[in-house]
Amino acid sequence: MASVPKAVTEFLQGKRIAVAGVSRGSDSAANPVYRKLRDCGYEALPVNPNATQVEGVTCYPTLASIPGHLDGVVVATHPAVSLQIVQQAVECQVRSVWFHRSFGQGSVSEAAVQECTKRAMPCIVGGCPLMYCEPVDFGHRCMRALLGWRGRLPR
Repeated sequence: MASVPKAVTEFLQGKRIAVAGVSRGSDSAANPVYRKLRDCGYEALPVNPNATQVEGVTCYPTLASIPGHLDGVVVATHPAVSLQIVQQAVECQVRSVWFHRSFGQGSVSEAAVQECTKRAMPCIVGGCPLMYCEPVDFGHRCMRALLGWRGRLPR
């Protein structure tokens, strides 16, 4: 597999990662990200202001409601919510942000990316942890290759 971008390596060195956008249903891109991080040994923390529990664990309404520090947050929400998540991350002194995106816009909001830049907060635009957390399943290996070919992976 191709080399892992430095930003991805640094993001995945954190151990406490919030995943914004998890859902009680099965239609959210955030839920597989949450499960993969959890299954790979991270302390993954689900965030959704409309759920108190997701997949049998406490779900937090905001980043500030999570006790303790956070190393990173994966934003897998509608792009209209991304700036709000970045603002919460700034307030909580989260080290870095990863905007989930495969095909289409994903969670990427230009305003949210600009806010990260303005605050000198490292952010990853595109892809997702499922493309990098070993073992990577066949489908995500293929998506990583295709997105890489299209220039839509983190650099």
